[in-house]
Amino acid sequence: MRIVADGLTFTYNRKTKFAKKALDDVTLTIREGSFFGIIGHTGSGKSTFIQHLNGLIPVESGTLTVGDLDLSKGKKTDKKGLRALRAKIGMVFQYPEYQLFATTVYEDVAFGYHNFFPEKSKEEERAAVFAALRTVGLDDSVADKSPFDLSGGQKRRVAIAGVLVSDPEVLVLDEPVAGLDPAGKNELMALLHRIHDGGKKTVVVVSHDMDDVAENCDALAVFSEGRVVMTGTPEEVFSRRKELEELRLDVPVTRKIADALAEKGLGNAFPLRSDDFVRKVAQLYRGKRV
Repeated sequence: MRIVADGLTFTYNRKTKFAKKALDDVTLTIREGSFFGIIGHTGSGKSTFIQHLNGLIPVESGTLTVGDLDLSKGKKTDKKGLRALRAKIGMVFQYPEYQLFATTVYEDVAFGYHNFFPEKSKEEERAAVFAALRTVGLDDSVADKSPFDLSGGQKRRVAIAGVLVSDPEVLVLDEPVAGLDPAGKNELMALLHRIHDGGKKTVVVVSHDMDDVAENCDALAVFSEGRVVMTGTPEEVFSRRKELEELRLDVPVTRKIADALAEKGLGNAFPLRSDDFVRKVAQLYRGKRV
């Protein structure tokens, strides 16, 4: 599903003295099948934008289309239409494990499926639940356990399974690796790539971690003060280091090292992904200019 916003604007507490414009004329296209990153300082509008994608926040001004569905103001979207949209736009909020609530893992994962597809049989529900658990790397035996008896990483996987159970076409994640140790981060990002590559799903990741964005995304947008101020590939965006720093944003470690090497006359145009970066440095060390 392609996502297209044009002039999207939203103000919290509109028509009060506490009014705060969270989105200001946002125009952005997220192509179908991309692994898309959204970055920006706290309060830049990132979370407000993604909450528009499945109708959690209604469009106030401008236009927004998600696949074939027009969510723009004045366009009629009934409860059935919103339910169908939310089944196709899977939303994983920061620390999703805090949203676990059921007695067993099975019940927690099945909750969303039952709400989205009440007409489905118990057999279909069971097949969907176990398929979702396997997708996130959990064994069938975990289904009867309490989610609160699991490790932190397992809890997060269960929460993601509860979103994947409806087989969404777009997976949106707000700070998906927040609070995880380095090994946990790597495992979760590898999981997201398996989901993305296996089902050709669109993955949208909101993150403050520039290294994760550079390593994993094929395109990104930079938000600031409710506006989209940059878009492009990670290489294109992170090449504008001075502008990003003026926006109170950092750049990946590989960009910093590449800049330092360039200042010493040791090459330029370094790739951002760590494996490719190390490979080029090794080639330069051996005296091969690439």
